[in-house]
Amino acid sequence: MVNPLTFYNALTESGIDFYAGVPDSLLKPFCLCVAEHTKSKRHIIAANEGAAIGLAAGYHLASGKPALVYMQNSGLGNAINPLLSLADTSVYGIPMIMMIGWRGEPGIADEPQHLVQGGVTMALLDAMGIAHCQLPKETSEAIAMLKQIRERTVEENKPVAILISKNTFADYGADDTSNKLVTLTRERAIELILENTNPKSSVISSTGMISRELYELRDKLKQSHDNDFLTVGSMGHCSQIALGVALANKSKQVICLDGDGAAIMHMGSLAITAQAAAPNLIHVILNNGRHDSVGGQPTCGLEIDFATIAKGCGYRSADIVSSESELLKALEALSEAEGPILLDLRIGPGHRTDLGRPNISPKDQKHAFMRHLEG
Repeated sequence: MVNPLTFYNALTESGIDFYAGVPDSLLKPFCLCVAEHTKSKRHIIAANEGAAIGLAAGYHLASGKPALVYMQNSGLGNAINPLLSLADTSVYGIPMIMMIGWRGEPGIADEPQHLVQGGVTMALLDAMGIAHCQLPKETSEAIAMLKQIRERTVEENKPVAILISKNTFADYGADDTSNKLVTLTRERAIELILENTNPKSSVISSTGMISRELYELRDKLKQSHDNDFLTVGSMGHCSQIALGVALANKSKQVICLDGDGAAIMHMGSLAITAQAAAPNLIHVILNNGRHDSVGGQPTCGLEIDFATIAKGCGYRSADIVSSESELLKALEALSEAEGPILLDLRIGPGHRTDLGRPNISPKDQKHAFMRHLEG
């Protein structure tokens, strides 16, 4: 396996000193290493992958050097526009190294939402004219490939990509910067929401741990999974799925369980949700300041005020909640309030090590949820 620190040092020696991206579980050891050894202004965890391409382009314009952009392959969808209309040689010709976690790689077991993306990843890069290679799992071979990639991106003035398979990087330990002052866990917060809202409410949950915890809590509370739509992919779009449901089915209360990283990724959706003014929509951002589902890398979620942003966009009400008692009080008030309503729910990071995954297929879950909406 590739030693993250040795690989990082090789990047430094090659002149790479600026990093931007969205974390991925396959890149976790490398991202932790970058975060620990790079100055804060030279490592930006971007709102989304397209923004990371923009950051890399701006850095190149100011420094003349290529940057490294990291992402999961699902994030290529966000990156296509700036890759083709900005970085391509037919436009401005911006060199950069793209490090892409290859989820759903053919022949390797993965979750259903990754399989289609994994199967078309290389074809998508080919269609964009982006040269790519797969990083070897031996450190010296990986460094040798890195040198070739670094030379190519500069010579051709265009992005080049390195695909990272599962178990490419060895583990990397980093200092724990978790916020231990917050005691309310995400799982407990979701449980309180389920226990203290209308049992017939429709719940749309964001990707990652939120959907996994919601699924297990339904079993624990002996409640139906049919009320829920688990957004297992499409990070950042949960709130707009919830808005679409709320606008089409005004007879049911709709609860969106969002994440801070997901909400930041497409924050413009707050404005659209507010202006659509669905009175039956409750938007909960489970905010722990972490990309918890891919390794716990930080977001700026705890440094910003989602409630003030939501009010500025036009939500009817919005509050910051940071304890169990405050959450229970807020949930009691929801029964008589008109939406859209936003709760910026401050919670602690982390999750149970024995947390399972949904055992229902996405298509079966979709049909069950649609039957629930008809009822």
